[in-house]
Amino acid sequence: MSTSVFVNLPVKDLKRTIAFYTALGFKFDERFTNDDAAGMIISEGHSYAMLLTHKHFKSFIKNEIADPAKVTQVLVALNYDSREAVDEIMRKAVAAGGKDAREPQDMGFMYGRAFADPDGHVWEPFWMDMSAVPAKEGA
Repeated sequence: MSTSVFVNLPVKDLKRTIAFYTALGFKFDERFTNDDAAGMIISEGHSYAMLLTHKHFKSFIKNEIADPAKVTQVLVALNYDSREAVDEIMRKAVAAGGKDAREPQDMGFMYGRAFADPDGHVWEPFWMDMSAVPAKEGA
């Protein structure tokens, strides 16, 4: 079975959001992009972020939209090929108007950072050396 992931995020200003993620190097699937939504390609054929205007996002839910500037509902973690790639996406995010969301975390086998996009959604770029992941006791 093949499964693709579409993470749906409400955004206040879709054009600003598209410009932000374009500056980070992300591309958009025109089939899923219009005045109400932008289909951002994270990993072609596997992972996407649907960036939806608040009005459009609200059409899918019954409760209120969480304000990511006040509460954290989800952390979107993206695995990169190296520590340098993690630092580079962070540099691009801050230069494009995002905010550094926390201090870097370095566990030796794993290195991670976090940025908040212009709406406050937290993204966690990280690198992990799978061959060095500590074995689980009793496994």
